[in-house]
Amino acid sequence: MAHSDSPPPGPDLTRGVPLSSVPAAGVLAGHVEGNPVLLVRMDDGLHAVSGLCTHYGAPLADGLVVDEEIRCPWHHACFSLRTGAALRAPAFAALATWRVEVVGETVFVRGLEATLQPSRPDALPKQPGRILIIGGGAAGFAAAERLRELGYSGVLSMLSADASAPYDRPNLSKDYLAGTAPEDWIPLQGPEFYADRQIDLRLGCDVAAIDTNAREVLTGSGERLAYDALLIATGAEPRRLPIPGFDLPNVFMLRSLADARSIIGASQGAKSVALVGAGFIGMEAAAALRARGLQVHVVAPEDVPLERVLGPEVGGFITSLHQEQGVVFHLRSVAKGFDGKSLTLADGTRIAADLLIVGAGVAPRTELAATAGMEVQDGILVNPRLQTSVAGHFAAGDVARYRYGADLIRVEHWVHAQRQGQAAAANMLGVGQAFTDVPFFWTHHYGLDLRYTGYAHGWDEVRIDGTLAKRDFTARYFRAGTLVAAASVGRDLENLAIEATLQG
Repeated sequence: MAHSDSPPPGPDLTRGVPLSSVPAAGVLAGHVEGNPVLLVRMDDGLHAVSGLCTHYGAPLADGLVVDEEIRCPWHHACFSLRTGAALRAPAFAALATWRVEVVGETVFVRGLEATLQPSRPDALPKQPGRILIIGGGAAGFAAAERLRELGYSGVLSMLSADASAPYDRPNLSKDYLAGTAPEDWIPLQGPEFYADRQIDLRLGCDVAAIDTNAREVLTGSGERLAYDALLIATGAEPRRLPIPGFDLPNVFMLRSLADARSIIGASQGAKSVALVGAGFIGMEAAAALRARGLQVHVVAPEDVPLERVLGPEVGGFITSLHQEQGVVFHLRSVAKGFDGKSLTLADGTRIAADLLIVGAGVAPRTELAATAGMEVQDGILVNPRLQTSVAGHFAAGDVARYRYGADLIRVEHWVHAQRQGQAAAANMLGVGQAFTDVPFFWTHHYGLDLRYTGYAHGWDEVRIDGTLAKRDFTARYFRAGTLVAAASVGRDLENLAIEATLQG
């Protein structure tokens, strides 16, 4: 983040502010020794917490206060205003808390308070001796972190097929691919995090089978690992297209950190790239590679990219951002072959491409669960507490399918996967809480962020408030007259408010 010598907005709280200036609802934003600080009035007095989200530094003063929580305007992380605790992903680190003193009718905020230990249940309903997590992505990492945060003291292992420790996957198609995010942004935590919390993180560890009767996992290397509770967070894998030439060495998918590094390497010295598929990851990758100066072609079968999710107006708006930056679209088109230098379309068009990126969607990795006898249906079926059809076995993230209102859904959003991991962690310890979070994601194109909250499969009406051309709007999606989702640009607080409304 850029450093600024000017103080953050609001009063210098070390000099004191009138007690009457602290609102009964909401926060008073100020600063202490150059640090943004929020001052809030609660039933038991005044509290002060840091004013920047610990995820990516968003100004929390622009966020939404709900009861005793503040929600981040950028990525919807949630913190306690009383303790600073990070309550919901994508933030995991707590806000710092500051000492508040009231002298007469004046409030002063002084130095930092000692770091508080996270509040934990007095006694966990369950303490399984050994918990195994299969998967090192969003849900798996969040579950391991939350288990220790809640006071779980048993043996905790995370088995990840990835060669890299858990990392910030959303960034792979955004700033990291564009070359504007440093390498040290990508790991979610360093090695000391896992060591300090006694999380046995095993990388490059393939799981061959789950024996639910013996409560054992068989690894690809033949090792048997016992468990008392299990979380399956195997995510999803890219769909492969059986098209001639799509197995050549300069054809890539973008799912893992290794994939992103391979694409970055291949783009060095390249002039042009073709992307097959115009989903969010593909469109973000198009923007990132334009930032690297490549000629970018996007091939997709639909009339308007992202129309199925966002509707024709907002999908067209995102498409126009790319066209303004020189991306060439080949719509209502399908690829027929690639010879390593050019991509051939069904109508005979040939597109010069030094590398090809295929984004044909993903499929949930359900084979382990299905073979172990768990119910699957385009995902592992879970109950409201994210438990599978086999007691003591849970699933979370892209692989889990669960009931959301009247729908049976599977959501492929990073923040949602993390929150499912957090909920599954609590439920493995016997908390017994239903997962009811509203889905949320964001997408980034040429410096513009679109935020989306809700679940709108089968929407039949879109109402747009604001102006797309001015990049200031909210699109609301309705099904049978009921609001089910919203997408917004330039209206972060409104998006948070809609999320709170949908949460009910």
